[in-house]
Amino acid sequence: MSRKYKFYNDKGIYLVSFATVNWIDVFTRPMYKDILVESINHCIKNKGLEVFAWVIMTNHVHMVVRTKGDLLEDIFRDLKKYTSKAIIQAIEENLQESRKEWMLWMFERAGKKNSNNSKFQFWQQHNQPEELSKAFAIERAINYIHDNPVQSGFVDRSEDYRYSSAMDYAGKRGFVKMELM
Repeated sequence: MSRKYKFYNDKGIYLVSFATVNWIDVFTRPMYKDILVESINHCIKNKGLEVFAWVIMTNHVHMVVRTKGDLLEDIFRDLKKYTSKAIIQAIEENLQESRKEWMLWMFERAGKKNSNNSKFQFWQQHNQPEELSKAFAIERAINYIHDNPVQSGFVDRSEDYRYSSAMDYAGKRGFVKMELM
């Protein structure tokens, strides 16, 4: 694995991005996004994760984070492991999921290609952490995160996208118990 894909500074603030295998649009349904939100909040409460910005797009997630507890690599390993199992189970049990067979086939196919998996692979292996050591870099990352739903055409104003911290920065209460910068 490349050096640029690792957390090296335990006290650093990072932009972290991770995506579903094959960029599958899983997060088009709120129930799957809610599983991820609950897991992020669990990591905040129980593992020391500090979240300064976040967004859940249809097939990927961006966050600006640091830790005051467990190591970030451990937090994201556990977050991705739990959410992959929980979301796959939710897909399997969702009678209304029109893409169920296709998605499960794709996750199983990716899992067979990776010896680290027993059956399915939901997330791509890396987190692409980028340490943000300057205030302007943190601000640029937060703006990038909040602008994702606007650039994708989901909303006209970033604060109108429900699965993002842009709501918090606009004075509303979002889904993740985060810290404002």
